[in-house]
Amino acid sequence: MTRKYLMITPDDGQDVLRCLAVPARLQILKLLHASGAMNVNEIAETLSLPQSSASIHVTALEEAGLIITTSQKARRGSQKICTAAHAEILLSFGTPRETNDAIEVSMPVGLYSGAEVLSPCGLCSDSGIIGYLDSPATFLNPERMRAGLLWFTRGHVDYQFPNNARIAGRTVTELELRLELSSEVPGTSANWPSDITVEINGKPIGCWTAPGDYGDRRGVHTPSWWKLAGSQYGHLKSFRVTADGTYLDGVRLSDVGLAALDLESHHSIRVRIAVHDDAEHPGGINIFGRGFGNYDQDIVLTLNT
Repeated sequence: MTRKYLMITPDDGQDVLRCLAVPARLQILKLLHASGAMNVNEIAETLSLPQSSASIHVTALEEAGLIITTSQKARRGSQKICTAAHAEILLSFGTPRETNDAIEVSMPVGLYSGAEVLSPCGLCSDSGIIGYLDSPATFLNPERMRAGLLWFTRGHVDYQFPNNARIAGRTVTELELRLELSSEVPGTSANWPSDITVEINGKPIGCWTAPGDYGDRRGVHTPSWWKLAGSQYGHLKSFRVTADGTYLDGVRLSDVGLAALDLESHHSIRVRIAVHDDAEHPGGINIFGRGFGNYDQDIVLTLNT
């Protein structure tokens, strides 16, 4: 299951917001979501727009990255086929926490920008299960944004953080990603290893083998309704990328350094958390967020400058 999401902030999403301020362009996006791919003439006819106006709006949407167009042969020349580029557009007003030397952003575990997972899988908030258990389609549920815990057996979730250092004109000297993780097994087992890979901007920075999936006691922040037989807590892990390599909890993990992430070229920082099919220990994953586990925090990205 693959579905694309676009997360923007008021700082990095101004082009998108300006584009969507035109009502006709919102109508075009709604139409493409409802009807699927259409050519410009079909869009113009359906929305009672002049063909020239429809072409202008389509071009603007394409330039903003909101639709994808392809050329297709027609009886006379070619026609432009339009499809929506994103299932959801999310505007985040989360304010990064800044110190003199660091910019920190917390990302709720359910605010992923894309997901491709295999069951057993699921999502839950501090008040109950979201959607249906063991259904990958649940990862499309809009209620996912309330999730404080998610799990899956194979696959990945993607998060898109704003690159606030680039926006502020500051040079990153160190990047740190902190999150609470465990492996995932039906029931629980303290001896259930799982290889969890973290990628940043498409570059694998390293793999950590989670020892197990813990249900021996309730997590410090796990709500009382969550059954004790389920995953209760994980390990708080710190992936730190410096100029000379990547460190896991202070121990060198790989030779991937900041230069490989090319932070200066991107308005966002893309983080993928995955359990690959070809992993030596493909034992699933739990990602604990605020309201679950032993650490009452979301996924935290810190940029030291």
